[in-house]
Amino acid sequence: MERLFHQLSEAASKLTTELYSTSFSSAIKILHKELRAPIFNIYGFVRLADEIVDTFHQHDKAFLLADFKRQTYDAIERGISLNPILHSFQLTVNRYQIDHDLIEAFFHSMEMDLNRVSYDREGYEEYIYGSAEVVGLMCLFIFCDGNREQYDALKGYARSLGAAFQKVNFLRDLKADYVGMERIYFPGCDFNNFSQRDKEIIEEDIQRDFDHAYQGILALPPKARFGVYVAYKYYLSLFRKIKKVPPQNILQYRIRIPDHGKMLILAKAGIRSQLNLL
Repeated sequence: MERLFHQLSEAASKLTTELYSTSFSSAIKILHKELRAPIFNIYGFVRLADEIVDTFHQHDKAFLLADFKRQTYDAIERGISLNPILHSFQLTVNRYQIDHDLIEAFFHSMEMDLNRVSYDREGYEEYIYGSAEVVGLMCLFIFCDGNREQYDALKGYARSLGAAFQKVNFLRDLKADYVGMERIYFPGCDFNNFSQRDKEIIEEDIQRDFDHAYQGILALPPKARFGVYVAYKYYLSLFRKIKKVPPQNILQYRIRIPDHGKMLILAKAGIRSQLNLL
């Protein structure tokens, strides 16, 4: 019967990911079937923590986050939690021996979101590492499945991909972050006087992350490569769409890729994979 609880917990993480991110869910579903559940387990955990700092404004968010952190480490140590998402997360952490330092860095960035509203360069890089790059590294532990030499060779690329995704999210969500929560992640930016050059500097940095990450995608184990490539192509398409938006309009609305656009990205990626053009 314990296996039934494992299944329930993994289903909870899968449902959480699907409700909050259709794009990531779609990419995860085209990974090899052995990889899907553990990756869903990571994203369910990440989403729950992110929800604490971004949504529960009528509650004591600092207490909720600290309690969630305590429950996370308890679950990992005990090998069980009655919180299904934390239970599925600990299953993955313990199965793949995910470095606890990555979890600590993630919580540190979530804690930064409780109070920080603007960032200098050092704080910006620290936040991106903990909020996004370490998530890519957790996934890489799963993709490499115990091959530490392979993990060490690919971890720089995984960090670049996580950073690219997060920076694109920052641009996409400027209205919600800046207008809604008065957060300014990009250092040195005044969004009341956001120029074309300001936007180009950010975009050039993101493009470097994408370019570097792509080299690592090509070297991923075959079970992971196609799904990660599709997620990369989705975010690259979103990034290119954002680049076309004038700086004065970037705060006006949230840029999206429509569902038919996502399907086209998937179809093109499938063709390239079949032709060995990845």
